[in-house]
Amino acid sequence: MRHDVVVYQGEALGRYGFGEGHPFGPNRLAAFLAGLAHEGLDRAVTPGAPVAADEAALSLFHDAAYIRHVRLRSLSGGGFLDQGDTPAPAGIFDAGGHVVGSVLDGADRLLRGTAARVFVPIAGLHHARRARAAGFCVFNDAGVAIEYLKRAGLVRIAYVDIDAHHGDGVYYEFEDDPCVFGVDIHEDGRFLYPGTGGRQERGLGAAHGRKLNIPLAPGATDRDFLAAWDETEEFLRAARPEIILLQAGADSIAGDPLTHLALTPEAHRHAAARLCTLAGEYADGRVLVMGGGGYHLGNVAAAWTAVVGALVADR
Repeated sequence: MRHDVVVYQGEALGRYGFGEGHPFGPNRLAAFLAGLAHEGLDRAVTPGAPVAADEAALSLFHDAAYIRHVRLRSLSGGGFLDQGDTPAPAGIFDAGGHVVGSVLDGADRLLRGTAARVFVPIAGLHHARRARAAGFCVFNDAGVAIEYLKRAGLVRIAYVDIDAHHGDGVYYEFEDDPCVFGVDIHEDGRFLYPGTGGRQERGLGAAHGRKLNIPLAPGATDRDFLAAWDETEEFLRAARPEIILLQAGADSIAGDPLTHLALTPEAHRHAAARLCTLAGEYADGRVLVMGGGGYHLGNVAAAWTAVVGALVADR
């Protein structure tokens, strides 16, 4: 296996975002890359070029009618794809397709052993459902990747989500899927969108006990996160995953304008470093990281740079 840490970057990936004034703007990639260069980590990683997903790839997770709907709305632009959170600007189909395609390309590199770790900063759009957009998310790249990995023969896929918002689009679409071992550490849904992810939600049917939701109280700090992380590691060790996916949303860092947690980038560094260790023990070292949310550009740069630093240090 090669020891490259691949970080996807490029204008086609950075286009995913919405107009000026929207919390999810198209400037998050540039902020991250500036932070990466400031720490000198740009010289320690291998750049990955954005890749477009075709409709066959999108249909691994999304309904055909929904894919057609997004394509049509993307031609002219205007309005929303949901009830008011997710705009439909011209070109959003192509932008969302590059998010999905880049994540799939990264997953394929890990499966082929041509990369040690992969980071796709503009990704982790975990609210989109199979048939609808939600919460700034058009296509659910994590959902597509999980379906892709299942078709590649993997049956123990770990999905870990540390975004402040509960990853409802991943949790509920795989709630009864025993192949997906999901851990979601998030702000308590009584205080934050989407209002889900309670402790009692542990999966359904054959997947009961293969999901772990850990809500944190508003104002939770790194100390609270580390306690949750101990529980996460115990869960993952029992799962013995074949690959680990991390959604590393930076909106759990103190000062984010949309959320109420008070973590530092060290929480993200710790999560990434520990997942690399676990992947080395159980998953042939395979870790795929998706950037997720984050609406304070300084926090986005700091948290994601900390994640990449952990990926580089472990290889």
